[in-house]
Amino acid sequence: MKLLAIGDVVGKPGLEFLKKKLRPTAKNLGADFVVVNGENASGVGLTPNQAEEMLSAGADVITLGNHSFSRDLIKPYLEDHDRVIRPANYSPLAPGRGYTVVPTAFGDVAVINLQGRCGMDFGPDNPFFEIDRILKKLEAQFIFVDFHAEATSEKLAMAFYLDGRISALWGTHTHVQTSDAGVLPKGTGEITDLGMTGPRWSVLGVRPEQSIEMFRGLRGGRYESAPGECKMEGCLFTLDNRTGLTLEAKAVRVLENG
Repeated sequence: MKLLAIGDVVGKPGLEFLKKKLRPTAKNLGADFVVVNGENASGVGLTPNQAEEMLSAGADVITLGNHSFSRDLIKPYLEDHDRVIRPANYSPLAPGRGYTVVPTAFGDVAVINLQGRCGMDFGPDNPFFEIDRILKKLEAQFIFVDFHAEATSEKLAMAFYLDGRISALWGTHTHVQTSDAGVLPKGTGEITDLGMTGPRWSVLGVRPEQSIEMFRGLRGGRYESAPGECKMEGCLFTLDNRTGLTLEAKAVRVLENG
């Protein structure tokens, strides 16, 4: 089995590029299952319509992150749709679910969403404790974790903590693809960050001049998506159908004019 994980979809440009490129890319790579992080499709947050567009474009599961509830309409949607998940270590009062299990021809595929605590906007429950609670409940053949976190140290620590216990872990949130895609000693696939889907010549999807002005203290306001060509980044995990562990992890980058 092969799973394709796609990094944070940013703004309208990212969503439109995903709709154009996801299905043909998955086909070309031989991917059997696709997970997309969609929490920035509205700039911040995701709407039900955008979620439906991603699912129609070829996503089997959509994960979220620290902007999970930035769009109010998504809250009731999360209650009714088990293919769109938010971080599992949120309050039990939060709408939606933190993991889902999808039956496939290869066996059950579990996708878990977690959020880190280092440098994030607020403090969810400890993700290391939460993942232990979830894994005790699961009997899926394949288990994948989207760890939405700021610190590379926290993401790598979680990957080693879960090595041999899950199929693969990938990081999201920082929007910059890392060069460490590979297989850990006990067989868990890992990449610290998938990267992003959106404007290529940007600062994390934002117009460079606007980001520069913010860092220089000259302006605030709502971020605007950068113009121009886009990219789609992620990672392809090739799994052992017998053990559920990773045989190969390979970073993926699709350029609009590349």
